[in-house]
Amino acid sequence: MTPHTAFPTNRENGAKREVTGEIVKVLKHRRQDRGMQLEEFASRCVQRGELHELVTTDHLETAPGSRIDRVGFLGFAEFVQAGVVDRGDTVLIDDRPIGTVLGFDACHFPNHYNVLIRTEHLLTGPEAELRPGSHLVFRAPQLT
Repeated sequence: MTPHTAFPTNRENGAKREVTGEIVKVLKHRRQDRGMQLEEFASRCVQRGELHELVTTDHLETAPGSRIDRVGFLGFAEFVQAGVVDRGDTVLIDDRPIGTVLGFDACHFPNHYNVLIRTEHLLTGPEAELRPGSHLVFRAPQLT
């Protein structure tokens, strides 16, 4: 089996609106042994008012079930506009690109999802200069 290490273009995807939210709690810890598991789903619908956790990782693997150990915790975000968050979306906080959605971990679901964000280096909330009220955007990559 060939490992998945890229964000494949899903030819079923069309245009979508941006998904927006705001940071409600900043987190400042990291782990090297977290043991999150990448969900098989390439997208998740979010509803207005839902809270989900934002987690950075430097892992590249996208195969379902991949173990995600190296993580930095950004914080919890409330979604202020419903929509679809897709693997490969660019994540912006206060108009600054933070990384790209790698996928989702459901270890705390139905309470919340962990939205795994691929970054070059693990980031925590303070390192990303987050504060309660920071503006969050999930933006689709340009489709060709």
